[in-house]
Order: sequence, then C-alpha cells, then structure tokens
Amino acid sequence: MTRPLAVVRRLGVAAAVVALSALAGCATPRVPPQRSPLAHWTPSPNYNARKAQIIVLHHTSIGDAKESLRVLSTHNSEGQVSAHYLVEADGRIDQLVDDGDRAWHAGASSWGGMTDLNSSSIGIEIDNDGESPFSQPQIQSLVTLLADLTSRLGIPREAVVGHGDIAPGRKNDPSALFPWATLASHGFGLWPDAVLIPAPPGFDSLAAMRLVGYDVSDPRAAIAAFHRHYRAMENDAPLDTTDAAILYSLQRKLMAPRATP
Repeated sequence: MTRPLAVVRRLGVAAAVVALSALAGCATPRVPPQRSPLAHWTPSPNYNARKAQIIVLHHTSIGDAKESLRVLSTHNSEGQVSAHYLVEADGRIDQLVDDGDRAWHAGASSWGGMTDLNSSSIGIEIDNDGESPFSQPQIQSLVTLLADLTSRLGIPREAVVGHGDIAPGRKNDPSALFPWATLASHGFGLWPDAVLIPAPPGFDSLAAMRLVGYDVSDPRAAIAAFHRHYRAMENDAPLDTTDAAILYSLQRKLMAPRATP
C-alpha cells in the first residue's frame, strides 16, 4: 500500500458517495518524482500518466470484512497483499489504495498480452468465503462502483474480469457462484448474446479464448477459468459446442466495428 487512509468510502446505489476508511500503518509514502541528477529537467507536455486499463474482481476467501481489512493492510504470513477496494457483505465499500497507485492484488498473471497487471488494473476484493452466494447489497454496490470507476478513469465497461481469468490454474476467484450475468445486464464485462448462434465449421475455440484475453499456454487451466466465468461450473473438460457458441458470440462482439462518437 502506498498511502494512509483518512476516511471510509460508501457508495449507494442511487448516488455514488465515496469515503475512505482509516487504516493505520498500512501504507508507504508516495514515491517522489524520478528524475536523473545528471540531466537538466526540461519538461515536455507530450505525455500522459500511467492508467488502469482493466478491473480485476476477487473474493477474499475469508468471509469476514474486519479480518479482510486487516490482511489487506498489514504484513501477513503470505506476504503483503492489497487491493484498491473491498466490497463488504452489507454493501459498504472501503477504499484502501488510491486509484492512481499500484495495489498488490494480481500477482503472476496475464490478460490480453499484459503481464504486469498490478500496474494496469484496479483490484476489487469482495467479502465472500468462496462457497456462499454473493449478497444483493454487495452486488448493487459493486455495480455502482464499476459505473464510477469506468466513467471516471476511462476504463472500458467490458474490461471487467476475475482473478481466476488472469491467473488460470493458480487462482479461482471470484467463485463459480459469482453473478457475471447480473453485471452484464448492467453493462459490465464481456458477455455472450442471450441467444447463441452455433459456431461455424472449423471455428478455433482456443484462438477465440486468446482473443478474449486468456493465456492459453496451459489449455486445461484456461478452459477451467473460462468455464467458471461463462458457465458457472468448475471443470476443465474439453471445449464443447456450447463453449464454441459462447466464444463465437464473444469473438463477434470484440471484432465488431466500434461506433465513433
């Protein structure tokens, strides 16, 4: 973590009102500008700040918000971990790391060719033990938070993925119980059409998975992650015709021309 927090953020469904919670001893000072002492500082206006490109969703596996906040803001047996936000079961949202700073939530991961995902993502932890349904207030607050982040930070609304998607075989969160279809009904995440069209003969499902963003170097792990996200099941069985139809739909969405503003 990079900064102490003074207030706790709460986002309501009707209005996005954000407050930050006080977390003692969990952050390090912001790094000063990195400029060489050997060079004359002659600033150019032709640059932009590094920015998040995707949002990664997690479940805490703990199922206790107070303990999750402690783990996310202290040293612990598995090393230092953090996330930008924690969404509690009652819908409360805690912000732990500034949106412009690099939280430590993704670990070894890959998505769409990006590998340093801690530097290019916003991490959202959801208070859930990985075996229970996610609460309605929690999902409502998550939808409101996603609306704020995508609008304010310019992150594409479809660029919302799970930790298991970016780290197949290593992580499995959020669980198969996570309601991706509900998020999609609010316009977040890449989701197939309600009515699927069979994939054409010769359709390459693994290539389509790679286009979606999955690292398919370990096909079975990637398939298990895909099944968890898009079919709400935990298995690495070979891709079938339903999988192909889902991927065909996702591929068409990704390759469709974008409307110009």
